[in-house]
Formats: sequence, structure tokens, C-alpha cells
Amino acid sequence: MHQHPQGGLFDEMRRRSRRRNSAPLALVLAIVVSVVGAAGVIRAANQRTADVQRIEGLEDILVAVDGPAVNYLLIGSDSREGSDPGASDFGGIGDTNAVQGRRSDTIMILRQEKDGNSAALMSIPRDLLVTIAGTGKQDRINSAYNKGPDVLAATITQELGIPINHLVDIDFFGFKDLVDTVGGTTICFEFVTRDGNSGLFQEPGCNLLDGVQALAYARSRNYEEFRNGEWRKDPTADLGRIERQQAFISTTVAATLTKLQADPFLAPELIESVSGSVRIDTGLDPISAAGTLRKAFSTGLLTYQLDVRGETFNGKAILRLNDSSQPILDYFRGRGPVTPVPE
Repeated sequence: MHQHPQGGLFDEMRRRSRRRNSAPLALVLAIVVSVVGAAGVIRAANQRTADVQRIEGLEDILVAVDGPAVNYLLIGSDSREGSDPGASDFGGIGDTNAVQGRRSDTIMILRQEKDGNSAALMSIPRDLLVTIAGTGKQDRINSAYNKGPDVLAATITQELGIPINHLVDIDFFGFKDLVDTVGGTTICFEFVTRDGNSGLFQEPGCNLLDGVQALAYARSRNYEEFRNGEWRKDPTADLGRIERQQAFISTTVAATLTKLQADPFLAPELIESVSGSVRIDTGLDPISAAGTLRKAFSTGLLTYQLDVRGETFNGKAILRLNDSSQPILDYFRGRGPVTPVPE
């Protein structure tokens, strides 16, 4: 039988929403690019994708597709431009006074086989220690994005050996609108769950989350469950968050494709809902990419986490790669076979 926190703590937790700055939104490419191309909506989709902002200056960083797969760098950024003080989650998200510009919160690589037979998603931990491209200095990979998406892409290629063919950057406004446009997404909770920083609170069960609730779930870094009469924090920290994000992406993509099969005319509406929050490289044509991505996602999305260990570097908590990560990296480098997903 599930237990609940006692009175005041329970109510206080519902109200708490401090300004914690993060927004894991990289899943949008997996939907925005894949949903378009359904019969009867290509023209409407073209009109809407034309409004998506393009990122200039990536020509010397991105590489032409030369092989059996395409690698997309997916960046979830936490820009606060356009935040609404009247929104229900404003206290937990904040505005440009809390966060200036854009910072990467989530970094993922989506590998899509060109024949459309499969797709795989690999998360790169924000605290992974790397040498930032063009600087010669070591720091967490998250800091590379502060210098621009081109520096982040170059750092990933330089440090991990993964060629980047396309880049997509999305902020949290698009994430919320995306989930609301498809009617929400269902996530199951075994226990009463909260994160006072992100605004997350869920009762046990399989719950349909709207955009605000979904963002609170995916942003959560202080994830707690009420077990045996006390709150227990997830000890895996950001790695646990990555696992939840990947599960959320798979669930949302599957639900969206199911909805689109029933109502293909939802595609232009979906693109319109996030077009102001997405930035893509100048060479990415969402319409031409749609067919193989739709096919790939329909067969299931493989998700991978790199095996890492925690250390301290210059007074900072950082992560380093373990040797067991090499088969996964080789697959995304295009040098090795599909790696079995760990149970």
C-alpha cells in the first residue's frame, strides 16, 4: 500500500517551485522531423517548417553524410526568452533574470539508419570531462555550448570521434507546446513522486501528463519517491535523469506516431506549435528526412547510456568514460555493429 507524506509537508511540496534552470528538450527532433510527410499534409508542413530558425556558421563543423547512417546532435537548451510570468510553472523556470542566453541542459546523439530500419539515441552526460574544441582547456562538456552550438558539435567530434551531420536546438517552450499538442503523454509512477525544484508532483499510477507536468518530470534533478514513510532521493542523480528522459522520449514518440496514424493532419499543427522554439542547421530538410525517420521510429527506438565514473577535477564533480563505453561509441562513430542495449 502506498503511503503519503504527512499533512503540511504534502501541501508544501505541492506549492514549492524554486527557480531551477534546466530544460531537457532534445526529443523534439525525434517528433518534429519524423511526423511530417504524411499523405495530404506535405504542402502544409513545408509552409510551417519554412518558419523554423536556421543556425548559421556550422558549415565547417557538420560533415556530409557518407555512410549507412545519419547522426543528429540534439541539444535541449534552457533559454528563458519569452517566458510568461503568468504561467503556472514560471516560479520553477524563471525568466531572463535567472538565465541569460542559452545553456545546454541535455545533449543527445540520434543515429538513424539511412534505410530507415532502425534508430538509436545516446545521451551524453553534461558533466563529462572533455577538452573544449578550440581552447585546449578541459571542462565539463556542457560548457562547450556556452561558446556556441558549433563548439559543442566540434567538441563531440574531436573528443568522442562521432561525426555530426545535422544539429537541432530546442528550448523548453517548444517542449511544453509539443506535449500539449499531442494530448499529453503517459508516464507510470510506482510511488508518490516529487521534485520541489522543478515543480514535479505525481501520485502513484500511470498518469497522463500535460506539457507543464511533463517538463517538470523531464527536468527533475532532485527526484524523490515516498517509500516506507519517508522521502528517498534518487542516488543516481543526473544519470537517473538521463534514464527517465530516454524512457519519456520513447513513450512520447510512440504515442505521437499512433496519433498521427489516426489523424495525419495533426502534423502541421504540431510543427507550428514548436516552430518558434526550434533551431536547426541550414542543411536539414525535415520533409526529406521524414520518411526514413517515421519508419525507423515505428520499429522502436534503441536508447543507450555511456558507462561513466565520478571523479573530481579542479574542485568540480565530473564524469569520465569507462572502457565499457567503447562499443557504444564505435556504433555511433560508424565503426561497429549495433550494440545490445543493457537490461
